[in-house]
Amino acid sequence: MIRYEPMTVADLDAVAAVEQAVYPFPWSRGNFADSLAAGHGAWLAQEHGRMTAYAVTMQVLDEAHLLNLTVPPEHQRHGRGTAMLTHLLELARQAGVRRMLLEVRPGNLPGQALYRRHGFVEIGRRRDYYPAHGGREDAIVMACEP
Repeated sequence: MIRYEPMTVADLDAVAAVEQAVYPFPWSRGNFADSLAAGHGAWLAQEHGRMTAYAVTMQVLDEAHLLNLTVPPEHQRHGRGTAMLTHLLELARQAGVRRMLLEVRPGNLPGQALYRRHGFVEIGRRRDYYPAHGGREDAIVMACEP
Protein backbone atom coordinates (compact mmCIF):
# COMPACT_ATOMS: atom_id res chain seq x y z
CA MET A 1 0.00 0.00 0.00
CA ILE A 2 1.35 3.41 -0.99
CA ARG A 3 1.24 6.25 1.54
CA TYR A 4 1.68 9.83 0.36
CA GLU A 5 3.30 12.19 2.82
CA PRO A 6 4.39 15.81 2.57
CA MET A 7 8.12 16.10 2.01
CA THR A 8 9.93 17.70 4.95
CA VAL A 9 13.41 19.08 5.57
CA ALA A 10 14.24 15.76 7.26
CA ASP A 11 13.69 14.00 3.90
CA LEU A 12 16.02 16.22 1.87
CA ASP A 13 19.21 14.16 2.20
CA ALA A 14 17.45 11.00 0.98
CA VAL A 15 15.68 12.87 -1.83
CA ALA A 16 18.91 14.55 -2.96
CA ALA A 17 20.70 11.17 -2.96
CA VAL A 18 18.05 9.66 -5.27
CA GLU A 19 18.18 12.75 -7.47
CA GLN A 20 21.96 12.31 -7.83
CA ALA A 21 21.51 8.64 -8.75
CA VAL A 22 18.85 9.27 -11.39
CA TYR A 23 19.88 12.41 -13.30
CA PRO A 24 23.06 13.61 -14.96
CA PHE A 25 22.03 17.19 -14.03
CA PRO A 26 20.12 16.73 -10.75
CA TRP A 27 18.35 19.24 -8.57
CA SER A 28 20.47 20.10 -5.56
CA ARG A 29 19.43 19.62 -1.96
CA GLY A 30 19.13 23.41 -1.91
CA ASN A 31 16.64 23.35 -4.81
CA PHE A 32 14.39 21.07 -2.79
CA ALA A 33 14.86 23.15 0.37
CA ASP A 34 13.95 26.29 -1.58
CA SER A 35 10.81 24.58 -2.91
CA LEU A 36 9.75 23.65 0.62
CA ALA A 37 10.48 27.17 1.88
CA ALA A 38 8.41 28.64 -0.97
CA GLY A 39 5.45 26.48 0.03
CA HIS A 40 5.41 24.35 -3.11
CA GLY A 41 3.61 21.03 -2.95
CA ALA A 42 6.24 18.37 -2.26
CA TRP A 43 5.28 14.75 -1.76
CA LEU A 44 6.87 11.41 -1.00
CA ALA A 45 5.38 8.04 -1.84
CA GLN A 46 6.24 5.49 0.85
CA GLU A 47 5.83 1.73 0.70
CA HIS A 48 6.96 -0.54 3.54
CA GLY A 49 9.07 2.27 4.96
CA ARG A 50 10.82 2.99 1.65
CA MET A 51 10.55 6.05 -0.55
CA THR A 52 9.30 4.87 -3.94
CA ALA A 53 8.73 8.27 -5.59
CA TYR A 54 8.77 11.99 -4.91
CA ALA A 55 7.38 15.04 -6.63
CA VAL A 56 7.31 18.81 -6.41
CA THR A 57 4.54 21.01 -7.80
CA MET A 58 3.90 24.72 -7.78
CA GLN A 59 0.38 26.13 -7.94
CA VAL A 60 -0.44 29.67 -9.04
CA LEU A 61 -4.14 30.47 -9.03
CA ASP A 62 -5.83 27.73 -11.11
CA GLU A 63 -2.68 26.44 -12.79
CA ALA A 64 -0.17 23.92 -11.46
CA HIS A 65 3.33 23.24 -12.69
CA LEU A 66 4.89 19.82 -12.15
CA LEU A 67 8.49 20.72 -11.38
CA ASN A 68 9.92 17.31 -10.52
CA LEU A 69 8.63 13.73 -10.47
CA THR A 70 11.23 11.08 -9.76
CA VAL A 71 11.23 7.37 -9.04
CA PRO A 72 14.35 5.76 -7.54
CA PRO A 73 16.05 3.40 -10.02
CA GLU A 74 15.13 0.24 -8.10
CA HIS A 75 11.42 1.15 -8.23
CA GLN A 76 11.22 2.26 -11.88
CA ARG A 77 9.00 0.37 -14.31
CA HIS A 78 6.68 -0.84 -11.52
CA GLY A 79 3.92 1.78 -11.70
CA ARG A 80 5.31 4.14 -9.07
CA GLY A 81 5.47 7.10 -11.47
CA THR A 82 1.90 6.41 -12.58
CA ALA A 83 0.73 6.21 -8.98
CA MET A 84 2.44 9.47 -8.03
CA LEU A 85 1.13 11.31 -11.08
CA THR A 86 -2.39 10.04 -10.39
CA HIS A 87 -2.06 11.33 -6.82
CA LEU A 88 -0.84 14.74 -8.01
CA LEU A 89 -3.65 15.07 -10.55
CA GLU A 90 -6.23 14.23 -7.89
CA LEU A 91 -4.75 16.85 -5.54
CA ALA A 92 -4.85 19.36 -8.41
CA ARG A 93 -8.53 18.62 -9.10
CA GLN A 94 -9.35 19.04 -5.42
CA ALA A 95 -7.53 22.40 -5.41
CA GLY A 96 -9.48 23.68 -8.42
CA VAL A 97 -6.57 23.48 -10.85
CA ARG A 98 -7.73 23.84 -14.44
CA ARG A 99 -4.41 23.09 -16.14
CA MET A 100 -1.19 21.33 -15.17
CA LEU A 101 2.03 22.04 -17.05
CA LEU A 102 5.43 20.36 -17.13
CA GLU A 103 8.67 20.25 -19.06
CA VAL A 104 10.30 17.02 -20.16
CA ARG A 105 13.51 16.29 -22.03
CA PRO A 106 13.03 15.17 -25.65
CA GLY A 107 15.11 12.08 -24.87
CA ASN A 108 12.98 11.08 -21.89
CA LEU A 109 10.65 8.81 -23.87
CA PRO A 110 9.38 6.85 -20.83
CA GLY A 111 8.47 10.14 -19.12
CA GLN A 112 6.70 11.43 -22.21
CA ALA A 113 4.74 8.18 -22.50
CA LEU A 114 3.71 8.39 -18.83
CA TYR A 115 2.48 11.94 -19.26
CA ARG A 116 0.60 11.15 -22.48
CA ARG A 117 -1.18 8.24 -20.77
CA HIS A 118 -2.49 10.77 -18.25
CA GLY A 119 -3.79 13.18 -20.88
CA PHE A 120 -0.83 15.51 -21.30
CA VAL A 121 -0.24 16.87 -24.79
CA GLU A 122 2.69 18.81 -26.19
CA ILE A 123 1.94 22.53 -26.33
CA GLY A 124 5.37 23.94 -27.14
CA ARG A 125 9.10 23.91 -26.64
CA ARG A 126 11.47 25.87 -24.44
CA ARG A 127 14.77 26.40 -26.24
CA ASP A 128 17.96 25.63 -24.33
CA TYR A 129 16.00 24.89 -21.15
CA TYR A 130 18.01 22.03 -19.69
CA PRO A 131 21.75 21.74 -19.11
CA ALA A 132 23.22 18.97 -21.24
CA HIS A 133 26.63 17.51 -21.93
CA GLY A 134 28.22 19.87 -24.42
CA GLY A 135 25.66 22.66 -24.06
CA ARG A 136 21.94 23.01 -23.53
CA GLU A 137 18.87 20.95 -24.49
CA ASP A 138 15.35 22.05 -25.37
CA ALA A 139 12.37 21.06 -23.25
CA ILE A 140 9.03 19.78 -24.49
CA VAL A 141 6.24 21.64 -22.70
CA MET A 142 3.18 19.50 -22.00
CA ALA A 143 -0.17 20.33 -20.42
CA CYS A 144 -3.37 18.62 -19.38
CA GLU A 145 -6.63 19.37 -17.63
CA PRO A 146 -6.69 17.40 -14.40
